[in-house]
Amino acid sequence: RNLVTQVTGLVRWRESIAWLAGAGVDLFVEIGPGRVLSGLARRIAEGADTLAVGGPDDIAAALPRLT
Repeated sequence: RNLVTQVTGLVRWRESIAWLAGAGVDLFVEIGPGRVLSGLARRIAEGADTLAVGGPDDIAAALPRLT
């Protein structure tokens, strides 16, 4: 039953990003192909920075922004 609830439940993306931004998070990292979630995060948390890491080659480029 827990799995069914998890799979069919609401995704509270907007609320989650807004809460994180309100808590002082200013960099959101998206891991995986595409940049859809990064775009959504930028619209929800105005002024926040995003970083999309799509594959192994992107990891080395991302490291300086994460340290």
